[in-house]
Amino acid sequence: MPSVTGSAKGSGAAAKEKALIALRRAILAGDMVPGQRLVEAELAEQFDVTRASLRAALVDLAAEGLVERIRNRGARVRTVSVSEAVEIYECRMVLEGLCAAKAAERVTDAEAEQLLALGEQLRAAVRAGEPLKYSELNRQLHDFVRDIARQDSAAELLTRLNAQIVRHQFRLALQSGRPQVSLGEHLALIEAIAARDPQRAEAAARGHVASVIDALRAIEGPQGAGRA
Repeated sequence: MPSVTGSAKGSGAAAKEKALIALRRAILAGDMVPGQRLVEAELAEQFDVTRASLRAALVDLAAEGLVERIRNRGARVRTVSVSEAVEIYECRMVLEGLCAAKAAERVTDAEAEQLLALGEQLRAAVRAGEPLKYSELNRQLHDFVRDIARQDSAAELLTRLNAQIVRHQFRLALQSGRPQVSLGEHLALIEAIAARDPQRAEAAARGHVASVIDALRAIEGPQGAGRA
């Protein structure tokens, strides 16, 4: 029986993409925690790709801000502190405001109806006390606003930024009372876009992200300091 060697494993662009997708999914899902060491030999075996393909995937993930490579020590899942997450949210505030304004300019009647329906679902999730469902609807709303905006460059930048703060987003989603606070902010955003009011939509988007930043800074207080 022939032995399994590195040459039998997947290699090239397809193998790199396979490892890249699997690693990104694991990091964003929390299956790989911040600071966790990423051992090339083990991961290459797990994904059935060559170490060269796995290493190429890690380079791409480092460029996305999800992984950090340490000279002579390999790679690990990057830890994003609360202070860095605040900086990322500050960048996101500008981009979310731009997308909201563009969405208000470009929204169709059908898209406005879908937005209003999402608003009703958000209300229902808060009434039912379902923070995880609310968090998923929250994500759908922001994605939909970017789709309506048809501002591809801003949407791409937001995707990269959000990937780096997914752990903080999850913590905020489970924070007691947070959905009740953000519900009004989301409804204001929806109403402004549906009313085709770019200035009000941009202000609503910026106000919502500013509120998130305040909540994130509160986590960094006496009870949250050092956990980020």
